[in-house]
Amino acid sequence: MNAPSRNTAVDVVELRIPAKAEWVSIARLAVSAVASRMQFSIEEIEDVKLAVAEALVHAIGRGGDRADLVCESLPDGLRIRVQNFGSPVPEAVNMAIVDEAAAGPLGVFLIRALMDSVDYDPRPGGNADLVMFKRLPA
Repeated sequence: MNAPSRNTAVDVVELRIPAKAEWVSIARLAVSAVASRMQFSIEEIEDVKLAVAEALVHAIGRGGDRADLVCESLPDGLRIRVQNFGSPVPEAVNMAIVDEAAAGPLGVFLIRALMDSVDYDPRPGGNADLVMFKRLPA
Protein backbone atom coordinates (compact mmCIF):
# COMPACT_ATOMS: atom_id res chain seq x y z
CA MET A 1 0.00 0.00 0.00
CA ASN A 2 1.33 3.40 -0.94
CA ALA A 3 1.66 6.03 1.77
CA PRO A 4 -0.96 8.80 1.69
CA SER A 5 -0.08 12.12 0.20
CA ARG A 6 1.73 14.63 2.36
CA ASN A 7 0.58 17.41 0.02
CA THR A 8 -1.10 20.44 1.43
CA ALA A 9 -4.87 20.15 1.57
CA VAL A 10 -6.80 21.80 -1.23
CA ASP A 11 -9.90 22.29 0.93
CA VAL A 12 -10.50 21.66 4.62
CA VAL A 13 -13.83 21.01 6.33
CA GLU A 14 -13.93 20.95 10.14
CA LEU A 15 -16.78 19.78 12.33
CA ARG A 16 -17.04 19.81 16.12
CA ILE A 17 -19.77 17.63 17.60
CA PRO A 18 -20.87 16.92 21.16
CA ALA A 19 -19.51 13.60 22.39
CA LYS A 20 -22.89 11.92 22.08
CA ALA A 21 -23.82 9.07 19.76
CA GLU A 22 -26.82 10.93 18.32
CA TRP A 23 -24.46 13.45 16.67
CA VAL A 24 -22.48 10.85 14.71
CA SER A 25 -25.04 10.95 11.88
CA ILE A 26 -24.23 14.65 11.32
CA ALA A 27 -20.55 13.77 10.88
CA ARG A 28 -21.50 10.96 8.46
CA LEU A 29 -23.47 13.45 6.37
CA ALA A 30 -20.63 15.96 6.35
CA VAL A 31 -17.99 13.45 5.29
CA SER A 32 -20.40 12.06 2.69
CA ALA A 33 -20.77 15.52 1.16
CA VAL A 34 -17.01 16.05 1.05
CA ALA A 35 -16.35 12.62 -0.50
CA SER A 36 -19.13 13.13 -3.03
CA ARG A 37 -17.68 16.47 -4.07
CA MET A 38 -14.32 14.73 -4.60
CA GLN A 39 -15.95 12.27 -7.03
CA PHE A 40 -15.67 9.09 -4.94
CA SER A 41 -18.06 6.33 -5.97
CA ILE A 42 -21.19 5.57 -3.94
CA GLU A 43 -19.52 2.43 -2.54
CA GLU A 44 -16.40 4.36 -1.52
CA ILE A 45 -18.53 7.06 0.12
CA GLU A 46 -20.39 4.39 2.12
CA ASP A 47 -17.02 2.92 3.22
CA VAL A 48 -15.78 6.33 4.37
CA LYS A 49 -19.04 7.04 6.24
CA LEU A 50 -18.83 3.72 8.09
CA ALA A 51 -15.15 4.25 8.98
CA VAL A 52 -15.90 7.74 10.31
CA ALA A 53 -18.84 6.45 12.36
CA GLU A 54 -16.70 3.70 13.90
CA ALA A 55 -13.89 6.17 14.68
CA LEU A 56 -16.29 8.63 16.31
CA VAL A 57 -18.05 5.95 18.36
CA HIS A 58 -14.62 4.86 19.60
CA ALA A 59 -13.68 8.47 20.43
CA ILE A 60 -17.00 9.19 22.14
CA GLY A 61 -16.70 6.00 24.20
CA ARG A 62 -13.53 7.37 25.80
CA GLY A 63 -15.40 10.29 27.35
CA GLY A 64 -14.86 13.98 27.02
CA ASP A 65 -17.33 16.60 25.94
CA ARG A 66 -16.63 16.77 22.20
CA ALA A 67 -15.10 15.10 19.16
CA ASP A 68 -13.65 16.98 16.19
CA LEU A 69 -13.64 15.79 12.59
CA VAL A 70 -11.27 17.36 10.06
CA CYS A 71 -11.64 16.40 6.37
CA GLU A 72 -8.80 17.42 4.09
CA SER A 73 -9.27 17.23 0.34
CA LEU A 74 -5.93 16.35 -1.22
CA PRO A 75 -5.03 15.95 -4.89
CA ASP A 76 -4.83 12.16 -4.49
CA GLY A 77 -7.46 11.48 -1.83
CA LEU A 78 -9.29 12.33 1.36
CA ARG A 79 -7.57 12.55 4.74
CA ILE A 80 -9.82 12.46 7.80
CA ARG A 81 -8.67 13.25 11.32
CA VAL A 82 -10.82 12.34 14.31
CA GLN A 83 -9.78 14.16 17.47
CA ASN A 84 -10.90 12.91 20.85
CA PHE A 85 -10.92 15.04 23.99
CA GLY A 86 -11.56 12.25 26.50
CA SER A 87 -9.32 10.00 28.54
CA PRO A 88 -5.89 9.07 27.16
CA VAL A 89 -5.59 6.15 24.76
CA PRO A 90 -4.53 2.97 26.58
CA GLU A 91 -1.26 1.58 25.24
CA ALA A 92 -2.96 -1.71 24.29
CA VAL A 93 -5.47 0.06 22.04
CA ASN A 94 -2.76 2.23 20.55
CA MET A 95 -0.68 -0.82 19.65
CA ALA A 96 -3.71 -2.64 18.20
CA ILE A 97 -4.20 0.17 15.71
CA VAL A 98 -0.55 0.77 14.89
CA ASP A 99 0.45 -2.90 14.64
CA GLU A 100 -0.52 -4.27 11.21
CA ALA A 101 -0.61 -7.83 12.53
CA ALA A 102 -3.17 -7.11 15.26
CA ALA A 103 -6.85 -7.20 14.34
CA GLY A 104 -7.81 -5.17 17.41
CA PRO A 105 -11.45 -4.48 18.27
CA LEU A 106 -14.07 -4.97 15.55
CA GLY A 107 -14.34 -1.21 14.93
CA VAL A 108 -10.61 -0.94 14.33
CA PHE A 109 -10.75 -3.95 12.01
CA LEU A 110 -13.55 -2.31 9.99
CA ILE A 111 -11.75 1.02 9.76
CA ARG A 112 -8.58 -0.69 8.53
CA ALA A 113 -10.55 -2.74 5.98
CA LEU A 114 -12.42 0.28 4.61
CA MET A 115 -9.65 2.89 4.43
CA ASP A 116 -6.32 2.84 2.59
CA SER A 117 -4.30 3.85 5.64
CA VAL A 118 -5.03 4.32 9.34
CA ASP A 119 -2.64 5.82 11.89
CA TYR A 120 -2.63 7.34 15.33
CA ASP A 121 -1.02 10.76 15.64
CA PRO A 122 -0.10 11.23 19.35
CA ARG A 123 -0.84 14.51 21.09
CA PRO A 124 0.48 15.82 24.42
CA GLY A 125 -1.44 14.50 27.41
CA GLY A 126 -1.83 10.92 26.22
CA ASN A 127 -4.53 11.48 23.61
CA ALA A 128 -4.07 10.68 19.94
CA ASP A 129 -5.84 11.65 16.74
CA LEU A 130 -7.03 8.86 14.49
CA VAL A 131 -5.96 9.73 10.94
CA MET A 132 -7.53 7.87 8.01
CA PHE A 133 -6.84 8.21 4.31
CA LYS A 134 -8.92 7.13 1.31
CA ARG A 135 -7.19 7.30 -2.07
CA LEU A 136 -9.07 8.61 -5.08
CA PRO A 137 -9.45 5.99 -7.83
CA ALA A 138 -6.96 6.33 -10.66
